[in-house]
Amino acid sequence: KGAIPMPSIGYGSDKATRNVHPHGFKTVVVHNKSELEMLMMHNRTYAATVGKSVSSRTRREIIERAEQLAIRVTNANARLRAEEDA
Repeated sequence: KGAIPMPSIGYGSDKATRNVHPHGFKTVVVHNKSELEMLMMHNRTYAATVGKSVSSRTRREIIERAEQLAIRVTNANARLRAEEDA
């Protein structure tokens, strides 16, 4: 009566929409510009997410290169706002 339902195979999401975010892309964590290059042919399916430990200078370079390759960056504004104000 008070038992919590256990996870089972029926709770899985549809294969077509598994790991897809609301914006319609699957995400890949990127730490440098060379990792961004592998998304060049898949920019309609995958979006880049810049890793947490990436410096602001490298982050800026990754975002500029992503714009050239038409790759969506999910956290493009992260850790760049303070520098733009200065």
